Amino acid sequence: KLEGLKTIAVTTNGINLTRLLPRLKEAGLNAINISLDTLVPAKFEFIVRRKGTNLFSKATWKESHTLLTNFRCVLYLQVNCVVMRGFNEDEVLDFVDFTKDLPLDVRFIEYMPFDGKYCCSGILAQKW
Repeated sequence: KLEGLKTIAVTTNGINLTRLLPRLKEAGLNAINISLDTLVPAKFEFIVRRKGTNLFSKATWKESHTLLTNFRCVLYLQVNCVVMRGFNEDEVLDFVDFTKDLPLDVRFIEYMPFDGKYCCSGILAQKW
């Protein structure tokens, strides 16, 4: 730990969080951002290129929050959702409904696709 450092945060897709949490706590972790761009398991597996996850039930999130609270390491838990046209823009209200009773914040982020110096605006959720 460094003197004067108030926050140590990690951004993760959450797959290995339970396994890694004890070591992260020892390192001083006190904030977690979980990247979750979809509530559809098949889409999630496509994004993270891995099979299997249990991130799609409220019970899992409540258990995770209890686990994090029991570790007394997390001051802040946030979910980041990148909204993309043709992929998950139809899930925004589902995210709001899914998380409204959970002890976390959800931040919807605009997809910023750049290919070198060119913007790939065809998949932006918002028209310019």
